[in-house]
Amino acid sequence: MSDGRAGHVARSTIRPNAGTPGGTSGRTPPRTPTRTFLRTSDGVRIEAVYEPGAARSDTPDLVFVVAHGFTGDARRPHVRRIAEAFARHGAVVTFSFRGHGASGGRSTVGDREVLDLAAAVAWARGLGHARLVTVGFSMGGSVVLRHAALYGDDTGAGTDAVVSVSAPARWYYRGTAPMRRLHWLVMRPAGRLVGRYGLRTRIHHRDWDPVPLSPVEAAGRIAPTPLLVVHGDRDGYFPLDHPRMLAEAAGDHGELWVEPGMGHAEHASGEELLHRIGDWAVARAS
Repeated sequence: MSDGRAGHVARSTIRPNAGTPGGTSGRTPPRTPTRTFLRTSDGVRIEAVYEPGAARSDTPDLVFVVAHGFTGDARRPHVRRIAEAFARHGAVVTFSFRGHGASGGRSTVGDREVLDLAAAVAWARGLGHARLVTVGFSMGGSVVLRHAALYGDDTGAGTDAVVSVSAPARWYYRGTAPMRRLHWLVMRPAGRLVGRYGLRTRIHHRDWDPVPLSPVEAAGRIAPTPLLVVHGDRDGYFPLDHPRMLAEAAGDHGELWVEPGMGHAEHASGEELLHRIGDWAVARAS
């Protein structure tokens, strides 16, 4: 399960405006919601949803592309809540990673999911959005880091700012009980059955080969793209050394918010935090 070369951009079922580089200029973003399926560069069919968001004079060309956590999908209530909060600041694209929701394929738990995000970003660019922010939670938080590192020079599938919430810094971490349970779910046949029928998540049975770029390595390669790392001080999955490693690797282009009393990922992200993230994105994406 490798993520392929940077710049290996996915195709969309909706084509960018002909004659417009990257579909980001000369086209007005749509004002109506759209649901479609995208095709990744390795041929997986991905469910995606576009919502125009609030009509703000300072953000007419801004779009948030939201990468959910493991076992989430574009239709889950907690993902919809995130989308509704960001829609006050700009347009929003949500999608279901492979193996989740109505998308095809099987989850590789953060490896080839970078191709799913690239497909969603390319679609958003093609709809006419010149400014784009990727926001990922937990597994999605690791994917937005790797995507920014791998697609930094790609005007059609790259991002202008990155927000990583509750993400790991390194792979194979088993230092907490929730992560040990997650490893059982992913690595054991019985666990994958629980994932499929209990959590509606289809998990690939193969090990990573090669092991993908780690989140902390990716964070060191994102500059000059602005990066915001958000983490709760009560996160039960990843302790605070993970976000600190990510922020340190990012250097001057990284910013760390440690949120008092916050747990893990989407479910723990309150409305006030989401709107602060939205304001940060509006100011940083350029």
